Amino acid sequence: MIKIEDKITEIFCSVDDFCKEFDSLINSHSLVDDTLKHRRKRSKALDTSEVITIMICFHLGSFRNMKHFYINYVQKHLKSEFPKTVSYNRFVELMQKAVLPMTLFLKLKRMGSCTGIGFIDSTVIRVCKNQRIHSHKVFSGLAERGKGSMDWFYGFKLHLIINDKGELLRFFITPGNVDDRNMKVIEKMSKNLWGKLFGDRGYVSKTLFEFLFMNGIHLVTKIRNNMKNSLMSIADKVNLRKRAIIESVNDELKNICQIEHSRHRSPMNFFTNLIAALIAYSYFDKKPAIQYVSENPNQLNLFYA
Repeated sequence: MIKIEDKITEIFCSVDDFCKEFDSLINSHSLVDDTLKHRRKRSKALDTSEVITIMICFHLGSFRNMKHFYINYVQKHLKSEFPKTVSYNRFVELMQKAVLPMTLFLKLKRMGSCTGIGFIDSTVIRVCKNQRIHSHKVFSGLAERGKGSMDWFYGFKLHLIINDKGELLRFFITPGNVDDRNMKVIEKMSKNLWGKLFGDRGYVSKTLFEFLFMNGIHLVTKIRNNMKNSLMSIADKVNLRKRAIIESVNDELKNICQIEHSRHRSPMNFFTNLIAALIAYSYFDKKPAIQYVSENPNQLNLFYA
């Protein structure tokens, strides 16, 4: 478990530097109303960078309730770091306003770099228990029913691509009924990637393979039981067995960073919580990683998949 006090300074400095750049860019492109020039601008009790830092720190600790974390930990034990805290209701409002800079911070500053080896998978994000699907109204029109590897669910899917170091390369959020092989999703996630991409049998598709291959990506998957056998290099076969690395990432996102719970009261809170959790994961000192097995160009080692 990561100690929050050891990370809070590093997180705040990086977030604050980005928020200053973001604010200066927004202000330089904003249209100013002449009637608002002479209005007094009140200083905020909590800056956007402080709000984002608190949200990230929540996902780094062992807390399971944001309200409990803010009231009983931030306002009591982090007074020196955040001397001007606001009420929890006001903090929730500031959370929703911080979702845009927080998302850009994740996309521009906290994503990993492509190493030529990637792993793709999707994980289920339930928004309620199956018994409450008919009475659930918070995500009406957004969440959908879908079927995961375990059972039917109601919620969303988080599609991920990571590298061999466990770093996030791409992420995409879709309703629960979107197929893993959806071409629009894959097209956006695979942009500017290269090398080999390992996935499970859910990504077996001739159309998908050809599309990725034309864009410089070699999709490697296991074959299904009703398919003909195919030749695969030993290196690809060994690396395909290491695809469980992305399952470990999904496990950490759910059990440590808490991307999935049923306490959301608005869709904006859901997306804010998810983005903060992904940023928190990027600050982990130890991420699931593998030692990539490269192919020997002097030998032609083929093996049946």
